[in-house]
Amino acid sequence: MSIIDGRLLGGVLVLMMLGVASESAVGAGPELRVCDSPSHLDAIYHDTDCDLLADPPQDKANLRNPETLVWAYTPIENPAIYASLFKPFTKHLESCVGRQIVYYPVQSNAAQVNALRSGRLHFAGFSTGPTVAAVRKGGAHPFAAKGVAHEIRGYRMIAIVKSSSTFQRLSDLKGKKIAHTSKKSNSGNFAPRAYFPDQGLVPGVDYEPIMSGGHDRSILGVRSGDYDMAAMASDVFERMINRGTIRREDFRIIYQSPLFPTSSFVYAHDLDQGLVESLKQCFFNFRFTPEMSEAFQGDKRFLPIEYRRDWKAVRDIFRSDDDE
Repeated sequence: MSIIDGRLLGGVLVLMMLGVASESAVGAGPELRVCDSPSHLDAIYHDTDCDLLADPPQDKANLRNPETLVWAYTPIENPAIYASLFKPFTKHLESCVGRQIVYYPVQSNAAQVNALRSGRLHFAGFSTGPTVAAVRKGGAHPFAAKGVAHEIRGYRMIAIVKSSSTFQRLSDLKGKKIAHTSKKSNSGNFAPRAYFPDQGLVPGVDYEPIMSGGHDRSILGVRSGDYDMAAMASDVFERMINRGTIRREDFRIIYQSPLFPTSSFVYAHDLDQGLVESLKQCFFNFRFTPEMSEAFQGDKRFLPIEYRRDWKAVRDIFRSDDDE
């Protein structure tokens, strides 16, 4: 072999090695990063920075920047209540963001998640448990929650019975009619499944949960005698008392859980970043109307949240991704 042939062969080998190295570098990119905690995101999403949230599209041409923004609030009660309650806030957003804002009343948690996933919702308020489903199934980015000063509002899962009943503890309710709210609800399904067994009452074994379809329906069902007991969110219970829909003396609380964060507000993962920053600013500079503050137990404003940190207690009680 001549010196020239040897140099050519050496050059080819070097190029081949560089090619292998280049492919290795691509293959060792963010998509192969192993995160400390699994994100449980749907297969259509990626989490390369390990924040448990769906990454924005890499191609900026796929980021959405619509002139009309559609949003919805969690259907924990009659959606018409919140359409009216949030009307001043929706008008504030229109003026602040400079775009048409449409409030869309959804009928179920699943419908709300699906609307976000399909692109029909651009931002939304989700209750505690469905926030996790919205992140994993819908690509949601939680960024705000209701609160006072610098404190985010919390609530508890409570178990209520009629005040005239003989039930004193959860273990007294084996074989009875017990309402959960919906499969995706934290306080209305996941929390009782996590906490009731330690109190001597195992869902699916000692009773078969009846999905009422809503916290308000569970409460009214206990009052009417349709259910012997119901598990739901304490803040909804208090709001219905404050509105005069129910009387506190008609019920007894026989169990309450540790504190959970309340509803989150999220934006779709594929929104334009400039639009996202504008939305955040407009959320955080809004102060609740007296009617909103009364309805939300004294909350005055929206405060920033971090999903990985603030929703850890909620994620911990989800037994598996299938439970959503």
